[in-house]
Amino acid sequence: MNNLVAIIGPTGIGKSQLALRLAQVFNGEIVSADSRQVYRHMDIGTAKPSSEELALIRHHLINIVNPDDDFSLAQYHQLAYRTIENIQHRNKLALLVGGSGLYIWSILEGWRIPQVPPDLEFRYNLEEKVARVGKDELYQELMEVDPVAAQKIDRRNVRRTIRALEVSKRAQTPLSQLQLKQAPPFNALIIGLTSDRAELYRIIDLRVDEMIKQGLVAEVKKLVSLGYDFNLPAMSGIGYRQIGMFLRGELTLAAAIQQIKFETHRFVRHQYNWFRLDDDRIKWFDISDKAESEIKTRLDEFIKGNRTMLEIKLVPPPS
Repeated sequence: MNNLVAIIGPTGIGKSQLALRLAQVFNGEIVSADSRQVYRHMDIGTAKPSSEELALIRHHLINIVNPDDDFSLAQYHQLAYRTIENIQHRNKLALLVGGSGLYIWSILEGWRIPQVPPDLEFRYNLEEKVARVGKDELYQELMEVDPVAAQKIDRRNVRRTIRALEVSKRAQTPLSQLQLKQAPPFNALIIGLTSDRAELYRIIDLRVDEMIKQGLVAEVKKLVSLGYDFNLPAMSGIGYRQIGMFLRGELTLAAAIQQIKFETHRFVRHQYNWFRLDDDRIKWFDISDKAESEIKTRLDEFIKGNRTMLEIKLVPPPS
């Protein structure tokens, strides 16, 4: 049977470290579901695995495009399915790991992503419109064209709003009607990590401080020296945007750090809209309960159960 284990949850909760340990025990490889870790040269601010961790367990879909390359959900979806199939073909366990709800559910729910090529002129015109009238008016336009798609998009996410309008225009069909679903070709176990909100915020704040110590400011300076503009979508991510404001003299470093923490807290609240604690598809574990042994037991039962199902299917019927 083709098994897939997804490890999901809010940023900073410990998904990557758990995945590393599980991959070692269950002969697995990790497929990243992080919309920022796809970019090269952006290591500290995206909390990428270290070189030692990358050498220990094979990781996929990390460092695959440059910060100024266009990268869409459709591209990720195609690459992820191909990668998962390849891992399973080699009799290894695929671990889908990340906090990007859009990426995670597109794989687990078998979304059919519209293959609509980018319309650069259309995007430019909408970006100009945002500069003139603001992002709220653009979001309202999407609400009128496709209210179902709009409800799934943060109104502050101009890039996704433009893409939804772009797809609807070029396909002459609302994006929400094009995003059909079909059963994915694997059995999935979804493990969710969570924590008390105050404890999670404390962990996040410590991680932001550690990113600064590791050289996040220097990393952003290097990106600028390589020619990557702050207006690029890749550079708009939490951490990079605020450090950019510091480098341009718009914020003090202390204020930039505080903004990173605040925006990460807000992002966590948004992630819980994707990963709901009452979603019975997700097996939730609180990190304060030291539940790793229970997670390993659940995973072992999942693999053995599916193997038994396969053996039953392969037994020929009596003559």
